[in-house]
Amino acid sequence: MKINLQTKMLIGILAGAAGGILAFVFLGDDPGLGAFIRYVTQPVGQVFIRLLFMLVVPLIFSALALGVLGLGDLRHLGRVGSKMLIYTVVMSAIAVLLGLVLVNTIEPGAGISPEMKERLQQGAAERAANLPAAAVAPKTGIDLFVQIVPDNPIRAAASGDMLAIIFFSLMIGISMALIQSERVRRFQEVLEGLYEITMKLIAMVISLAPVGVSALLFTLTAQLGYEILWQLLRYVATVLLALALHQFVVYPLAIRFLGRMNPLDFFWKIEEAMVTAFATSSSNATLPTALKVAEEKLRLPPHISRFVLTIGSTLNQNGTALFEGITVLFLAQFYGVPLNFAQQALVVAICILGGIGTAGIPSGSIPVIAMILGLVGVPIEGIGIILGVDRFLDMCRTVLNVSGDLAAAVVVSRGEEHS
Repeated sequence: MKINLQTKMLIGILAGAAGGILAFVFLGDDPGLGAFIRYVTQPVGQVFIRLLFMLVVPLIFSALALGVLGLGDLRHLGRVGSKMLIYTVVMSAIAVLLGLVLVNTIEPGAGISPEMKERLQQGAAERAANLPAAAVAPKTGIDLFVQIVPDNPIRAAASGDMLAIIFFSLMIGISMALIQSERVRRFQEVLEGLYEITMKLIAMVISLAPVGVSALLFTLTAQLGYEILWQLLRYVATVLLALALHQFVVYPLAIRFLGRMNPLDFFWKIEEAMVTAFATSSSNATLPTALKVAEEKLRLPPHISRFVLTIGSTLNQNGTALFEGITVLFLAQFYGVPLNFAQQALVVAICILGGIGTAGIPSGSIPVIAMILGLVGVPIEGIGIILGVDRFLDMCRTVLNVSGDLAAAVVVSRGEEHS
């Protein structure tokens, strides 16, 4: 019997997680286990992630430029863009408010004894200091607005500045739509060829996903201790509850009443994208699979799905916004820093912007959280406390991000024609 790719990926997830747990229980700090992780599972998982990221820039450039061109006149672009922007802001606001209501109700950071607090804080500052981008505040406000426009698109691509790449791709697509010439049509054929080549390479990389996923999960579970997980159980449960409510209550309502699609049918068809999102913890890395699902299973207009999904992989991250709000309030409760209504409103506003401007890569929200903690007077080293469970929660919130992008594509596609 031939096993489909989704089943193989699920088998890889279960095998990697189970193997890692058994290794942690029976081997613990054994040097042999450390060597196996360092020289086998960790490199295999990293190579899989890097293969996906290798294709993100050419995919975004070709897919978004062709998507804008496929929209036709600029009035159509403005209509689709406006629908996407309104949907993104509303859904991000709902996500953040849902998270804040739950964290204020459950209070996962309250009631921790001094002894337990000291144990949780052990090594937190050191772990936070090792964050690659934690010391750099993300682009916000006027800086974000200015730096969306790249002064050097090649450098933006090399540095992974997704907002700048998206802006440049939009400009290329708009210019192509305004110019009707034979040379532009030839360039369009080049972009179509690049898109087809990239999608073929993606299919080849995705065929390796069961091995890559298994390696990633083994590394995660073999290194993760039970004690810290147990102490942070209320925090994890709060995040998961908020993610589940948004995924299975808010999105279905939007899909049913705004997108006119059966929510059960929607979730069944995007299974492959959700599994990939969970395994990679990256909206950008999942973009190829999401595009494939939108066109082949959801049967959405290609020019709409390419436009919405490529932009949504960076701009429509409801799970990230929700997570940031919960984490800031949890750490405020943990350190005993009361936040008044105005401060929580500030958290909401920045989290919405953070969900729009955060890089769609693993742990891309950590710099945003660091900035918000500094603004509301919560010790920034508290980030180190949640790093032990961040990877698992990152995997879960990425599922929400990707599902939200596909739901946005369904909603925006409503009333638009195929081309």
